[in-house]
Amino acid sequence: MTDSTIASAAGATPAALPRKKLFIRTFGCQMNEYDSQKMVEILAAATPGGLDKTERPEEADVILFNTCSVREKAQEKVFHDLGRVKDLKKLNPELLIGVGGCVASQEGAAIVERAPFVDMVFGPQTLHRLPELIAKRRESGRPQVDISFPEIEKFDRMPPARVEAASAFVSIMEGCSKYCSFCVVPYTRGEEVSRPFEDVLTEIAELAVKGVREVTLLGQNVNAYRGVMGRSGARGGEGAAVADLATLIEYIDEIPGIERIRYTTSHPREMTQALIDVYGRVPKLVSQLHLPVQHGSDRILAAMKRGYTALEYKSVIRRLRAVRPNLSLTSDFIVGFPGETAKDHELTMRLIDEVAFDGAFSFVYSARPGTPAADLADDTPAPEKSARLSQLQQRIDELFLDYSRAMIGRTERVLVEGVSRKSASELAGRTENNRVVNFAAGAHGERLIGQYVDVRFTEAAPHSLRGEMVVTD
Repeated sequence: MTDSTIASAAGATPAALPRKKLFIRTFGCQMNEYDSQKMVEILAAATPGGLDKTERPEEADVILFNTCSVREKAQEKVFHDLGRVKDLKKLNPELLIGVGGCVASQEGAAIVERAPFVDMVFGPQTLHRLPELIAKRRESGRPQVDISFPEIEKFDRMPPARVEAASAFVSIMEGCSKYCSFCVVPYTRGEEVSRPFEDVLTEIAELAVKGVREVTLLGQNVNAYRGVMGRSGARGGEGAAVADLATLIEYIDEIPGIERIRYTTSHPREMTQALIDVYGRVPKLVSQLHLPVQHGSDRILAAMKRGYTALEYKSVIRRLRAVRPNLSLTSDFIVGFPGETAKDHELTMRLIDEVAFDGAFSFVYSARPGTPAADLADDTPAPEKSARLSQLQQRIDELFLDYSRAMIGRTERVLVEGVSRKSASELAGRTENNRVVNFAAGAHGERLIGQYVDVRFTEAAPHSLRGEMVVTD
């Protein structure tokens, strides 16, 4: 039954079956984007006749919501979206509806209790079991819930990646063991678990053969990676050697075809000297780093249980820029954490100017049920929080534009990602510091997609660059 998961037809062969359609909506981080792509690949491989994505839920045979619980009211948003597809189930009783991701991990069977028309509920660590859950749903007639934490099994059972672009995400670890007081990730994705070293290298080598030129290594705390080396100890046998992220990057550097290496998201406590030193030895490691600081006040950082001070964070940045002076740094900020005062906020603003961040994701604090911070007194008025967020984001935007203007006149190799959203006659590329640059391709056209080209930057917009391609003989 596990191979006849989505469609069945008495006496029909797989070749005779029509292709099915999947609608999937993804919320949250790049890890969720990666997980959603894997859901597509897993279901496509397990569906007789094949399966295609659709942007229209009303024509789908399977509807999946891959959820995120980081922001406030995430659960309510899930039920709102479910309510919008509920009637589709009445029109098509064979329609399968599933909820995955972190909200699913948090809520579990409560989702089915509130929305009985949901067929599958699965956590981030059990998305690989989707075909089995669908088969059991069809066999039993009952909704299936699996929010367990089978650790490395998820990676072992992933199908080979489908390459659709010259860049690719590669998940190298899952979970988090830091237990920051505001964060639900350890409870929804589990403790930190790293993929075996050789498994990661094999996947990246296969991607390179298929045309991938840039990889982004993913993990909740990706620089906490500790992958077991050697096939004999591939599952963590006693005495097995372990590779850290620095070692992994140096090995990826040797893979033919890979020209750029990125990783996200990092934790300041795991920014070791060995990893810092790699920036001086591996030019393929981009001069851009996302390193969340969350706040500039030591008092608030302690309440957040981040495990470092603002001075220690700045020390990490100084050491990084000593070996890579042009390093572009982005970060995360939480505004209005319980107990935050105007002085605490000013310390954050001071840190932003001292470090000169090149971008940030910033949010007003929202209590997540089940986290220690949810029990803290939160007496800062909402308008004050909003004003502080606006001030912070305005300063970040100013710094971003300053960096962009400083790039005017510079020529850089960019990875061409596709046709520009602004003009069908132009191409869009990605710079090393993660900016989009739009430029005219002339007679070269779409054949440049997936290639690296030299672009001279000519204009800076608030969120992108304009440039012109430099053609050399």
